[in-house]
Amino acid sequence: MSYAFTAADVEFLIGSAGVDALAEADALELSPRTHLHDLGVARRLFGSNAAAVVETVLLRRRSAGKIADGRQWLYTDDSLQQATPTVVARHRARRLAGRAVHDVTCSIGAELAALVETCGPVLGSDIDPIRLQMARHNVARAVLLRADALTPTTRDTVVIADPGRRSGGKRTHDPAQLQPPLPDLIDAYRGRDLVVKCAPGLAFDRLGWSGEVEIVSLDGGVREACLWSEGLAASPTPVTRRASVLATDGTGWDITDADPDDIPVQPPGRWIVNPDGAVVRSGLVRHYAARHGLWQLDPQIAYLTGDELPADVRGFRILEQLKYSEKAVRQELTRRNCGTLEILVRGVDVDPAVLRPRLKLRGSESLSLVISRVGRSAVAYVCEAPPPRG
Repeated sequence: MSYAFTAADVEFLIGSAGVDALAEADALELSPRTHLHDLGVARRLFGSNAAAVVETVLLRRRSAGKIADGRQWLYTDDSLQQATPTVVARHRARRLAGRAVHDVTCSIGAELAALVETCGPVLGSDIDPIRLQMARHNVARAVLLRADALTPTTRDTVVIADPGRRSGGKRTHDPAQLQPPLPDLIDAYRGRDLVVKCAPGLAFDRLGWSGEVEIVSLDGGVREACLWSEGLAASPTPVTRRASVLATDGTGWDITDADPDDIPVQPPGRWIVNPDGAVVRSGLVRHYAARHGLWQLDPQIAYLTGDELPADVRGFRILEQLKYSEKAVRQELTRRNCGTLEILVRGVDVDPAVLRPRLKLRGSESLSLVISRVGRSAVAYVCEAPPPRG
């Protein structure tokens, strides 16, 4: 169970005594190895405030790499888990530059911190008084009030919402089980400019959403989906799907369903490319392939192939192609003295964790194995192992 902060906890933490206590507690290791000892020290030093101080130090450490200047913020455990990474929040805020924005589920302020850099005026509201109290500390430049997200309290603003994704203590992919329920949220702001951050696995087909669905990845991992109402189109050409691929260093690119998707049908080239997850989740594999002169191994499978790699893409150079069977793959890997193997699978019922020990790898070379359905057959591609990510 995570610690349940009270209003008194927050008041202590933002006061001078709390600031000093947090600095002192940050010198503790607070690792599993030292947990009991450090808690004893904290209780002696901070008395009844020990739990709030220790939890805050641990949450601040977890925020590193996610929230810019997050070592000065206040969080609850759930709010940090759902908080938008600063890189992603700034990406969204740039699209709303100059607009008046109201974040109706502002929580501890992760979106607000990015919005105040480019938008204005910026208003935040939340129904949770503790998170709102923390947001006032975290983002001083935003106007904050307590309000129910389903009750509109502003006019002529772009409304941003990030409904809670847990129901009964478990993650949910049902739009109606979010907090507040997504269908109710859309109804409450129908006709308004609306932006809704969601989990990428949400069942969007239940919504009948007529605007844009943007899938966002960060450093190779899919982080979120974002729904944009029709009035917030980023280009004159209608877009219903967008993949935005971001990196922590602030670089990134996007592709939409307005881009061309004509690609050739031909045998595999020299390379196999596994597109970024945002491209796959947004259904823009063909568009990405057309942009980079690639084509698909199979029309229903997301693996791409070509004779040249796109810039900064981790590809797999094909060494051997064979009809998939464990025996054939094992013989080929043995012939190539393989001892370390990365296994990628799509469209075939093969579990890499089960397959790897059965291949009896004992060599010294590192290789990659791509297993894919092609037509009605399972095909294995033994590939040169690409350099590690990052």
